[in-house]
Amino acid sequence: QVQLVESGGGLVQAGASLRLSCAGSGRTFSRHSVGWFRQAPGKGREFVAVHRWNDGNTQVADSVKGRFSISRDNAKNMVYLQMDSLKPEDTAVYYCTADLDVRPILSGRTRLWGQGTQVTVSS
Repeated sequence: QVQLVESGGGLVQAGASLRLSCAGSGRTFSRHSVGWFRQAPGKGREFVAVHRWNDGNTQVADSVKGRFSISRDNAKNMVYLQMDSLKPEDTAVYYCTADLDVRPILSGRTRLWGQGTQVTVSS
């Protein structure tokens, strides 16, 4: 059974960079697409980025395009979210999620989620 653990969050100043990590376990993790979502206080969960396992294609939300990128290291069972030029509005709990099919990820309807990692960006 696939499990996900996020790490790498923290408190940074605006303009800084952070790299979040999502460690996956389980024999089938390499055949799962993996996405990142975030949830700010008082707001719903928002799609950030996804990496498709079958062709390696990636997609990022318009709100973070040009600043965030997603990558994967299959040898280490890791998926990363590189966040540059961070803004106070990026403050949120960031979650990774995975599914054999990318469509539930894009709609936020997956059942497999990590516990989240807090990112706080001060102005």
